[in-house]
Amino acid sequence: MFTGLITEVGSISAITQGSDSAVLEITAPKTVKGVAIGDSIAVNGVCLTATSISDTGFTADVMVQTLKMTSLASYNVGDRVNLELAAKLEARMGGHMVQGHVDGVATVVSIVDGQKWQEFTVTIPANLLKYVVAQGSICLEGVSLTVGALNDANNEVTVWLIPETLAKTNLSVKKIGDPLNIEVDVLAKYVERLLEKR
Repeated sequence: MFTGLITEVGSISAITQGSDSAVLEITAPKTVKGVAIGDSIAVNGVCLTATSISDTGFTADVMVQTLKMTSLASYNVGDRVNLELAAKLEARMGGHMVQGHVDGVATVVSIVDGQKWQEFTVTIPANLLKYVVAQGSICLEGVSLTVGALNDANNEVTVWLIPETLAKTNLSVKKIGDPLNIEVDVLAKYVERLLEKR
């Protein structure tokens, strides 16, 4: 489990493509301190397992299903990625409950700069919009954000990015048209399932 609070922005240093999988090599000197092979690391919101570790980074295998469900298949060497280690129970739990199980891919449709913030609007798949509520939580690229506004007619979600978020994540370099991994609130999905089976 993760919290959506990014600990480091790393970069992809190598990509090895297989027939139905890929291996990512990620430069992340802060993240790998104290990490063991087999530990979970969220990469732009996707829960991956560290398969090898060096002083400056780690590698992770990406299976076919993950490539289909996320934006990882579109990444290039040099791309910056948000990183977060799995949460520790003895630490403060900021953000919200994030699993690292991506539900789909959003697309950036609008970026409006303010004096101390940035209005950031994305479209999300229509089937996921029912799990999003104003002032609720949403995870974009592994970043825990509060939903500022919803536009149901256009399947749009707007969040406001504060300077701290822009400084500590890769959202500051995103452009209109960029794909973003999205994870909706798992509690909403559990409620839906319980009501269906009641």
